[in-house]
Amino acid sequence: MLSLWITGSAAVSLRYRRSMRWDDLFDDLEGQLEYGLGAEAIDLKAEEERLRLGQMSLRDRLTSIARAQAKGSSYAISVQLVSGAVIFVRPTTFGKDWLAADLAGEARAATQCVIPMAAVAGLILTPKQVHESLDAEPGPRGAPRLADRIGLAFVLRDLCRRRTSVELVTAAGSLGGTIDRVGREHLDLAVHEPGSARRESNVTQYRVVPLASILLVLV
Repeated sequence: MLSLWITGSAAVSLRYRRSMRWDDLFDDLEGQLEYGLGAEAIDLKAEEERLRLGQMSLRDRLTSIARAQAKGSSYAISVQLVSGAVIFVRPTTFGKDWLAADLAGEARAATQCVIPMAAVAGLILTPKQVHESLDAEPGPRGAPRLADRIGLAFVLRDLCRRRTSVELVTAAGSLGGTIDRVGREHLDLAVHEPGSARRESNVTQYRVVPLASILLVLV
């Protein structure tokens, strides 16, 4: 009887050990599967992020910082122009190929400006602004606004129609006066002292300025 009990106990022990090995195997397989699925999800998320960043434009990143500014969580943006000059701005409106902004830290009379996107050589950002700019969603959000379709020439024609005194900062220097007319890729500027009325007696010369040479329009 004792030998039968020992034999029976050995069989139970063997089945128990086999059961333990199977449990260990399944646990190991389950762990590998969870790890594989987790790694795949991480890789997929990383690839989606790479695609999102790859589609992001400079305009997208600027609009994202501007949204943060509107909520009071960001400082003025340091924008370097292709001339090398650096200005500090708080963007207010974004057009098709331009942005309008309030100037910050400027001693000049003009407090607003229009910047052609082609004139932007780079942005000098704080670490916080870098993170804010990366929150942008590539492309327009929702239905496109009217301003998103308005080009720089349209804005200059509006300044012309209003007879607004402006200062054009170009690659060759600054010119003050009133825009007389705007062509397809150039404008006519009646040059006179900033702030003075556009009268023939005040006009010192007439300049034809290619739009591509304009770096900044101060209003």
